[in-house]
Amino acid sequence: MVENLARRCGIVESYVDAHGQRRATRPQTRAALLAAMGFDGSTEEGARRAVEALLRREWTRVLPPVWVHRSSGSPAVELSLPRRTKQIDWRVTLEDGRRMTGRAIVRDLEVIARAEVDGVGYVRVKLRLDGDFPQGYHRLSVQRGGERMPLIVAPAQCWVPSEMSGGSRFWGITIQLYLSRSKRDWGIGDFGDLRALADILKPLGAEVIGLNPLHALFPDDPEHASPYSPASRLLLNVLNIDVARLAARLKSAKARRLIGSPAFRRRLSRCRRASHVRYADVAALKLPTLRILFDAERSQRRSAASRAYERFERAASEAFKRACLFMALREHFSAQGPEAADWRSWPREYRHPESAAVKRFVIEHGDLVSFQCWLQYVADDQLRAAAEAASSMVVGLYRDLAVGADPAGAETWSNQRSVVSLAQIGAPPDIYNPPGQDWGLPPFNPMALREEGYRGFIDLVRANMRHAGGLRIDHVMGLLQLYWVPQGLSPKDGTYVQYPIDDLVGILALESQRQKCLVVGEDLGTVPAGFRERMAAANILSYRVLYFERDERGFLPPERYPPLALAVASSHDLPTLRAWWDSSDLDLKAKLRLFPTADDRRIARRERRRDTAQLQQALRREGLVDDPLGADALFSAAHAYLGRTPCMLATVQLDDITDETEPVNVPTTSEERGNWRRRSSLSLEQIAASPRLVKVSEIFAASRRNRAIVPPAGRGRAARRPHS
Repeated sequence: MVENLARRCGIVESYVDAHGQRRATRPQTRAALLAAMGFDGSTEEGARRAVEALLRREWTRVLPPVWVHRSSGSPAVELSLPRRTKQIDWRVTLEDGRRMTGRAIVRDLEVIARAEVDGVGYVRVKLRLDGDFPQGYHRLSVQRGGERMPLIVAPAQCWVPSEMSGGSRFWGITIQLYLSRSKRDWGIGDFGDLRALADILKPLGAEVIGLNPLHALFPDDPEHASPYSPASRLLLNVLNIDVARLAARLKSAKARRLIGSPAFRRRLSRCRRASHVRYADVAALKLPTLRILFDAERSQRRSAASRAYERFERAASEAFKRACLFMALREHFSAQGPEAADWRSWPREYRHPESAAVKRFVIEHGDLVSFQCWLQYVADDQLRAAAEAASSMVVGLYRDLAVGADPAGAETWSNQRSVVSLAQIGAPPDIYNPPGQDWGLPPFNPMALREEGYRGFIDLVRANMRHAGGLRIDHVMGLLQLYWVPQGLSPKDGTYVQYPIDDLVGILALESQRQKCLVVGEDLGTVPAGFRERMAAANILSYRVLYFERDERGFLPPERYPPLALAVASSHDLPTLRAWWDSSDLDLKAKLRLFPTADDRRIARRERRRDTAQLQQALRREGLVDDPLGADALFSAAHAYLGRTPCMLATVQLDDITDETEPVNVPTTSEERGNWRRRSSLSLEQIAASPRLVKVSEIFAASRRNRAIVPPAGRGRAARRPHS
């Protein structure tokens, strides 16, 4: 019975690991994950009662919790009815308020299953809702019991720009925004820098700007810097606000005095000169200034900006407002000390968003809540302006949705029914990480997510497609399954939990079509059989990294890349091209003691020598290099190679344009080194004049438009990284 309960909850019985071996889910793991989902799986009796309760709920309610219809034609919804039911009247209230009604004779419906619950016989039937239903979020109600259910009518595929039809191919830049620097920055890249970058790239023919996750972090703990472990994926990072631009608009004398003070100018100068983002200093510069500007904005109640803020606040979703409330509560409690910041250590009466104490807080500390909402309004408005600057591009801004959020953040507090707190997302042991990985990110409970009509998932997708022409879904395999690690156990003791992929992809497609937003699925790592085909059928682009596109004979030739894909040389979790070529990333791993043994270190170096030789062979086969191949020539040749692929999109990392060697992030080293901090070695003003940027734009312009390729990269000019 425990196995039966686990199957109903999506917990797999076994999975195939990276070595091709089948691993059975351990009983201890199964029981711990069932407990994390709110079930007693420790005994057969407890599991039996849980299964009976689930069956009773499934059969005694007429409607399922939600229905997602993706195929063409009228939706066919499954109903559960007492056997004596003769007819059923239904009504669909469309998203625009219109109503569609109908009546069905039960004996004429297709029977799917029968059951007896508490002495009552039930029949499950398929009800065809006749009519032409538009795509959207509707509500189905039935006469019996007055039950209502979200009915989501979704397209079969995500949106792809019309310019990409017929084999057209485009290129762009990817950037970690917070690492950019400019003459006017405050020690961290901001939305003003993003506007400037769009203006630099448009004349060069770039059609996309890929970004790191812009999710809200923890202003009270600014050194908690990973964009992939945010406080909230619904909110924006307020440290990305261009405060100088805002101050210029509001003309606050108090803000002007603060910014002009000697102490402020000294700290600002240190932040600008720093080679790494000094998050605490940046926060100390920006947050007090923003508080002053908030007061200035409120004093201008009748201004156009204040009216725009009021419209923004009225249109905000409940989930958004709850996330802002969380940030206000966290600010309030963190003032008592860092140990009080985590909501799990707040006084018990504040640990639930619907408590009386939280409602009193909103009344008594409305100023704190309003400040958090205003910060989001400012960030959203500046992101909108950056998106407008990139609007002439085919894709424009391409955002990134992290796979999870920090357990001490807003998501676990705001949605405690659907976000699991007693397990974390991770990865099973593989050849690169023999112990497995625990990413420390709480997952959605698939059963609870369905019970809430996928509201949490819809809110996330919608928020992150805002002001974007593209969205990268980090670890897109999470639409099908996620590897859960029970709290207190090691990653090797985890297993996979399955998700309703068809429903989630349908919602993703609906939001993609509505917001005209391309979707890219980061599908690196162990990809289940048939998964990429399902993604391609839904128009979700694959994510192909040059380093990994290989078989037993070496690197795949460009023509073997799939058209429905984004091709990149590297990513934020991997070494830059120069570091990969000269193996300085392996030197760093050795320094950080990330190789379990000396043999592992020697094997890694031997494999890297093989890999670089095979890449040189592949580039030579394409006629892109002369011998010998140096790191500068590699930059041009590698991107010419990607340019020749049939992939719809190809991008170059800004870190490769600026020729960085230090990585942005070394996975599994949050304590050993300062990840997410190394700033760009060149400012945006220097990048705008960089021969290396011009070179890569010429390479992509030639190869992406099917013109003759540029001369071998070894003969071209390349900018060298200045000494720091």
